[in-house]
Amino acid sequence: MTTMTATELARNLSAVLDRLEHSSEEIVVVRHRHPVARLIPGAPRMSAMEAFADLYGAISADEGAAWSRDCAAADRTLTQEVADPWA
Repeated sequence: MTTMTATELARNLSAVLDRLEHSSEEIVVVRHRHPVARLIPGAPRMSAMEAFADLYGAISADEGAAWSRDCAAADRTLTQEVADPWA
């Protein structure tokens, strides 16, 4: 944990934000020797492939095929039930 004054933060805001983005440390901002804020890094970004990576292999190929068939059947049923209100 790093400590910096409010003045240092104001003068170096861009560099401080870069530091937060690229490291996992938090920064405590002090004014008149009293902590007034704590800056923490944001949540890491993740691509869709990274987010769903753990799902690969969670179900077998047969279960996946059955799920796909069920979804397709439900879609056809839903499409048949929905009427065009402007027709």
